[in-house]
Amino acid sequence: MTTVPVVIVGAGPTGLTAATLLAQHGVECRVLDRWESIYSQPRAVALDDEVHRILARLGLRNEFAAISRPHLGLRLLDRDMRVLAEFRRDVAPGRHGYPQGSMFDQPELETILRRNLQRYATVTLRGGVEVTGLTQDAHGVRVDVTDTATGKRDSIGAAYVLGCDGANSLTRASIGATMHDLGFTQRWLVIDVATEADLGQWEGVHQLSDPARAGTYMRIGKTRYRWEFQLTSGETADDFREMARLHQLISRWTGDVPVAELEVIRVAEYTFRAQLADRWRDRRVFLLGDAAHLTPPFIGQGMCAGLRDAMNLSWKLAGVLDGTLAETMLDTYEIERRHHARAMIKLAKFVGTAMTAGGELGNVIRRAVAPRLHLVPGLTDLATDSRTPPLRRSHLVVWPRLRRGLAGALCPNALVAGDRRFDDVVAGRFAIVTSAEPTTALRSAIERRGAFLIVARPGSELHMWLGSGAARAAVVRPDGTVLRADRRLLLRTIDAVPDIAARPALTRQSASDRRPTCRDSPTSPSPPG
Repeated sequence: MTTVPVVIVGAGPTGLTAATLLAQHGVECRVLDRWESIYSQPRAVALDDEVHRILARLGLRNEFAAISRPHLGLRLLDRDMRVLAEFRRDVAPGRHGYPQGSMFDQPELETILRRNLQRYATVTLRGGVEVTGLTQDAHGVRVDVTDTATGKRDSIGAAYVLGCDGANSLTRASIGATMHDLGFTQRWLVIDVATEADLGQWEGVHQLSDPARAGTYMRIGKTRYRWEFQLTSGETADDFREMARLHQLISRWTGDVPVAELEVIRVAEYTFRAQLADRWRDRRVFLLGDAAHLTPPFIGQGMCAGLRDAMNLSWKLAGVLDGTLAETMLDTYEIERRHHARAMIKLAKFVGTAMTAGGELGNVIRRAVAPRLHLVPGLTDLATDSRTPPLRRSHLVVWPRLRRGLAGALCPNALVAGDRRFDDVVAGRFAIVTSAEPTTALRSAIERRGAFLIVARPGSELHMWLGSGAARAAVVRPDGTVLRADRRLLLRTIDAVPDIAARPALTRQSASDRRPTCRDSPTSPSPPG
């Protein structure tokens, strides 16, 4: 029986991201998927700048830019297509170095993820295999698989298994976890269309608040468009296979474009759900992505949550496997991610309900209230800001006694060395960010811990960020999350860094990147991401 440190079940965006991140830490893993190749139908179409930042960490900054387009925000429309409210997002690079929101086609994203994964000799991707069982003991996990073409059975041994196998997860069933319903179920029709014609629409997300049939429209690529419409009782996707019926729904946006110029890529029914697994781990088996949580799509966070799972867990698992982190640190994965996922699901539920519920009365309220939302202090910033909640306290997120401060939040991906950003210079290591030059003793302690030191100069983005949290020093984890922040750089600050040798992503580093110290530059205009 072949044995590897990690087996990943599922080669969607979450599984491919986890595999790449583990490979960057030198961890050998095998990815298993029931499909021989990429599933060709589009599904996820949006991500935010936090997740764009994860893709850049994978080495896909330029590749993703080539297949994506920034979106301008959100418009609320009434049944007559009048704009009730508009929340614009800045397409210029923000605190994470990328546009706050981007649209893309999932098959294209999976193509570049798979191609990028081929750079790593430590990863094997095997398609056309069905995982049929998982058996754990004190030494590892036996993964039973069946070749879908030949029916041949085999087993693979692993120290750990990551279940990235979607909403109908066998991995979840194997550990006895169940999905807890958070009280949201809606049936929607999803329509993907390709056309060379320019529809001439505003290039953000359009939310149609029509009590007869709520809908969503967005442009996801140069020639690709997505519509979603709420289905009424008794309706199915089969009722809309004919173009004449379909055109009645989308003609508000297509206008005078001839039907012959509209190529229907997909018409499918989706049930939007809000669910959370009651547990995300059983000993050596973990759940990630849709196997652990399902969120309605109204804020575009479904796939994003899975990539955040992978980012959170991968460096911890690598540390446990190479002996530099205690295995108990793996407990922090569910503590941190489950609370965050629940918060994002609740937000998606709120937005979906506000835009689609209430019938005619809800429509009257929206028409009265929505045009005045911009008058509410801070609401526009809340609607357009892509920042997500900080992570909950854990052994790897240390909150101050009386306040949270910066702990649990992401460190900005700021410019710190010319046109190079925080993630580029830190390269997957622990980092100490301080606004004061450390003493010789403190610098020696940092070097012993293997952390990367950034001295933030006055006026720079990192200096101002520290000040916003009433801190002068912060410990930043390999996933960009602040482990702790203090009013001064003290030995206890440095001691928060696990006793871990620098484990940089060597495949992406030059020799100059391995310098242990960087002096931050003052804030300057951000170049394109």
